[in-house]
Amino acid sequence: MECKITKKDTHTLIEVLSDKLDSQIAPSLKSELVLISGNKEKNIILDLSNCRYCDSSGLSAILVANRLCKNANGTFVLCGLQTAVERLVTISQLDSVLNIAPTIEKAEEVVFQSM
Repeated sequence: MECKITKKDTHTLIEVLSDKLDSQIAPSLKSELVLISGNKEKNIILDLSNCRYCDSSGLSAILVANRLCKNANGTFVLCGLQTAVERLVTISQLDSVLNIAPTIEKAEEVVFQSM
């Protein structure tokens, strides 16, 4: 798994360690998200600060995370977007749908404020 998962008091932090969130990594990320959500975890922060590239399967995994959190009345925050990934999120108009923060610390503030 190309992710580091840290369980915190208020949320679960998932750090994607690979420089690409693509069809090689997205399926296992989705599986992890479903497991985390199944464990009654409703607040998830996805840190993409290591990712320089994301494709449609990566976006799909991001949307799965967002939906799982919404369905659990929780909060999903995407953070650490590099330029190319941020551009893709904006082109896909997901910046209007997703909570996006520049850093993990800011993402944790978003989760905290939503509780």
